[in-house]
Amino acid sequence: MSVVDVKDLRVTFRGGSREVRAVHGVSLAVESGEVLAIVGESGSGKTVTARTMLGLLPETAAVSGAVVLSTASDGSVDVVAVTGSRLRELRGRDVSMVFQEPSTALNPVYTVGWQIAEGLRAHGRLSRAEAKRRAIDILRVVGIPDPETRVDHYPHQFSGGQKQRIVIACALVQRPGLIVADEPTTALDVTVQAEILDLLRRLRDELGTAIVLITHNMGVVADLADRVAVMYDGEVVEQADVRTLFASPQADYTKALLAAVPRVGARTQERRRAVSSATPVVEADRVEIEYAGRFGRRAFRAVDGVSFRIAPGEVLGLVGESGSGKTTIGRAIGGLTRATGGSLKVLGTEMVGFSERAFKPLRADIGFVFQDPAASFNPLLTIADAVAEPLVIHGRARSTAQARPRVDELLEAVQLPRAYGDRFPHELSGGQRQRVSLARALALEPKLVIADEPTSALDVSVQARVLELFAELQSSLGFACLFISHDLAVVDLLADRIAVLYHGKLVEEGDAAEVLGSPQHEYTKRLLESLPVPDPVEQAARRAARTS
Repeated sequence: MSVVDVKDLRVTFRGGSREVRAVHGVSLAVESGEVLAIVGESGSGKTVTARTMLGLLPETAAVSGAVVLSTASDGSVDVVAVTGSRLRELRGRDVSMVFQEPSTALNPVYTVGWQIAEGLRAHGRLSRAEAKRRAIDILRVVGIPDPETRVDHYPHQFSGGQKQRIVIACALVQRPGLIVADEPTTALDVTVQAEILDLLRRLRDELGTAIVLITHNMGVVADLADRVAVMYDGEVVEQADVRTLFASPQADYTKALLAAVPRVGARTQERRRAVSSATPVVEADRVEIEYAGRFGRRAFRAVDGVSFRIAPGEVLGLVGESGSGKTTIGRAIGGLTRATGGSLKVLGTEMVGFSERAFKPLRADIGFVFQDPAASFNPLLTIADAVAEPLVIHGRARSTAQARPRVDELLEAVQLPRAYGDRFPHELSGGQRQRVSLARALALEPKLVIADEPTSALDVSVQARVLELFAELQSSLGFACLFISHDLAVVDLLADRIAVLYHGKLVEEGDAAEVLGSPQHEYTKRLLESLPVPDPVEQAARRAARTS
């Protein structure tokens, strides 16, 4: 019997006089101990389908069809047909959800033990001691070290990977038959991602938990899924077991989706530009960056003796896990964080002890592309205002109206219609917003662009288009670039050289083909081993080799 059986599901959102069809005629089934991956680009309907399984759609949603959920107490129930207290009984006990961003899913003012026990208290009378005991047990199951102590810690005291484990613990504490995991590894480094995937696999194998996995990472699909459903424009266009789908995709959209997946080594045969002998745009010599301690605590050294160069027109890929110091280095180069030791020269200016007044004229030569385009734009400004802002600030134009010809030129350069300048950020898709972010970064024709995880939140097909555009613009305009990422396959597409950071230290640097093809440091090897490849057969072999 299926744990969940979705039959001819249709979801329409009503807003004023408009109706938006989000899901149209979707039918899926998930067996006990099975992982079903639902993939597709933003707007395909995959998250709406998943949220319907928990009755988490807003009141503006009109739902028809059936979502039959197997329950522990009374056989099965149609989630679409129940509301109120009955729906609350199902959530947590029979079906739970693992949300994409653990930092927003966890309440910062309560301990993690309290938050795990909250679900237990909602479904039965438990003493405080019993609830805490079960919270400790589930923390141990998901691999949190020293659970007896950590149960009383707050979310900010855990790393990103540990917070995701805690979110999984919250979902698992009542042993539901079905877990819906919505992009559970998107924001995680590849090494942490591998640990979370191993945990989900263990839950499937040892507890028989059924998992519905929503993701745009085809490597994750190849690593974890048993079956795959591909959605496009609200419909399931293809459904097959994971090996069949990767080996012989039938739908044109599935073929395009798989073709867009970046692979390590795909570009190594066609590189590489000769490195310029001109004065480096960035020159770091044993640079150190420390954050002062508070309340008597010791200072924290985020970057420890790092040396590298970025030549004019060169792309340096800076990789490493969270906390390795890569974003701190990017911010120091842009003058947003102070380097405290060694030497860091940017466009000929020493950044250790620099004067803001002296550095301000050079800011026009540095462009930033941020990780989250939605958060980097003022929602009250139009796209034209956002792109014109650096031109106005640096005196290249007196107003947006005067800068509009340049804004239109930039929008066309990033392959967006100039009419988009009159829209607001929320009216654009994620990929379109990232293109606008790129246009804004290039508005002043900078000599250096700092791109901090610019594609990590994008779907694989959108990511491919943005990366292709980025490479074209970099080649034609010739700006130097520090490209920060934890995705080695993405870095491989763009970088001339790669620098690997680990705990604030530079452990390996060299030509991209050499670093990825023949890594020397153990950490670099571990990064490559942890990166899931979009091939279920190869990935199974890699996983077996890693765990042997």
